[in-house]
Amino acid sequence: MNMLISNGRIVNEGRTFEGTVVIENDRIAEIIEGNETPRGNYDQCVDATGCFVLPGVIDSHVHFREPGLTQKADIESESRAAACGGVTSYFDMPNTVPQTTSLEALEEKFALAREKSHVNYSFFFGATNDNVGDFDRLNRHRIPGIKLFMGSSTGNMLVDRYGTLLQVFQKAAELDLPLMAHCEDTDTINQNMQQIRKTYGDDPDVMLHPLIRSEEACLLSSALAANLARTYDTRLHIAHVSTAKELDLPQDGGNVTLEAVVAHLLFTNKDYLSKGTLIKCNPAVKKPEDRDALRQALADGRITTVATDHAPHQLSDKQGGAARAASGMPMVQFSLPAMLGLTDEGVLTIERVVELMCHNPATLFGVRERGFIRPGYKADLVVVKPQHPWTLTEEMIQSKCGWSPLTGHTFQWQVQNTICNGHLIYNKGTFDHASRGEEIQFR
Repeated sequence: MNMLISNGRIVNEGRTFEGTVVIENDRIAEIIEGNETPRGNYDQCVDATGCFVLPGVIDSHVHFREPGLTQKADIESESRAAACGGVTSYFDMPNTVPQTTSLEALEEKFALAREKSHVNYSFFFGATNDNVGDFDRLNRHRIPGIKLFMGSSTGNMLVDRYGTLLQVFQKAAELDLPLMAHCEDTDTINQNMQQIRKTYGDDPDVMLHPLIRSEEACLLSSALAANLARTYDTRLHIAHVSTAKELDLPQDGGNVTLEAVVAHLLFTNKDYLSKGTLIKCNPAVKKPEDRDALRQALADGRITTVATDHAPHQLSDKQGGAARAASGMPMVQFSLPAMLGLTDEGVLTIERVVELMCHNPATLFGVRERGFIRPGYKADLVVVKPQHPWTLTEEMIQSKCGWSPLTGHTFQWQVQNTICNGHLIYNKGTFDHASRGEEIQFR
């Protein structure tokens, strides 16, 4: 099948230019600069007049909840939400039930995704106190890397033995596999919670969540991870950086890289007044000064990737305060329009958004033939329209949980078309439920 995407402005590798993309079967065949539309017969034509054509987004940090937590979300529903938001590839995290901490559990996830995922997929292998010996058996061409929880998080996957931490960093370096770390110091969090409960009771108000999961807790753990990466020459990617101080960690010429997630770029602790526990996440949303510093670091290169940490819960799970309400929010469907909104605010250029959400995840994790608009690459593309206001309502939400902290927000950018492996999976509100993605290949 051949497809033509014409009359759009292509954003790729630091440039924006008028042009046409020719797709043959599942790959990009040609990129033609200028206004001329090539002659020929095409099975499908996408008219991108007034729109920008971007590489499909690679969301390198999601929790799609399957297996075991499918009352919250599943691979079908969340990959559908991803496609409707211009996300054509995702890397899922290991804290499911069972946890993705054995080769058998990893294979089970791949089998589920082959059957159910609408877009391209892969899965992090989770480190535990007891499974470092399994790292040698991993196929490094099938997974993005190893996920390490250096702080308490859902799923009880905390690696809290110092000797094991050393082994994890050393073995990841030997295998040349990126190590993505969730960095929050558990002792600090527990001490903070104990002190705050003395004053505010067993379930303190969510406004206190940033004092419990504090700046100090983040910085202590991130600094330890960076030091271990330096010691063992490990390629470390620190997930969901949330504080200004973490941005000053030494990055050792790119061996230590930082991820920001959309929630920390949009919200601050002032938003707890209106959003409540809907924006409760780990690490916590913090001060306006932290959000502003993160935004600046997007532009100046200290932050390498933007992901979502998409983590849906049922609304009933979000009831309570800083102790009882679940942490996490669904963001994958609206991450691209939200980030493009920062271009309207002058925070980023559209070229930088593409670097952060498409190019850099592909380069950092060694994704094969995706993340760029290049001849011979897989045809993963998204067409977005600027200056096209729309307001998010509950009926638009594809995630199984059925809610979003952004409900009621008016976006200025809208996803018009999503093409995954040369297939028009989403077309101006129409979704192809029969479509299936592919297993991502690495290195």
